Amino acid sequence: MPAMTDPQDAAQGCERFLAFDFGLKRTGVASGNRLTRTASPQPTIAAEGDARFARITDRVREWQPDALVVGVPFHPDGQAHENTQRARKFARQLRGRLGLPVFEVDERYSTTEAHSLGARDADAASACIILEQFLRQLP
Repeated sequence: MPAMTDPQDAAQGCERFLAFDFGLKRTGVASGNRLTRTASPQPTIAAEGDARFARITDRVREWQPDALVVGVPFHPDGQAHENTQRARKFARQLRGRLGLPVFEVDERYSTTEAHSLGARDADAASACIILEQFLRQLP
């Protein structure tokens, strides 16, 4: 499986995070912080292309995160697929447009887990799962 950015080294000094569960039409969003190591769902962004990035920029202005987290999906055996590449491209675009550190997290099964928990907004719940997984890795 491709290596993800090591949060223990790179996230030094980062306290507040926004996480994204990227989808072609909908992007789940969650906010969280290092102190509580918990995440809260935020309204899902139902937009594509530049409209998506305009909405994300608004959220970043509102929440003032120190870094961003993007879930990257893989096949169960760890192999990349088409959505893996899409999520990584989205992460690169966030870095370029917003100038914030962006961490990638293996998000296999986050949507399945969100549905099994009965989430009303599976995209936002998935973003919470992704962010909490990331926060658990921090020192």
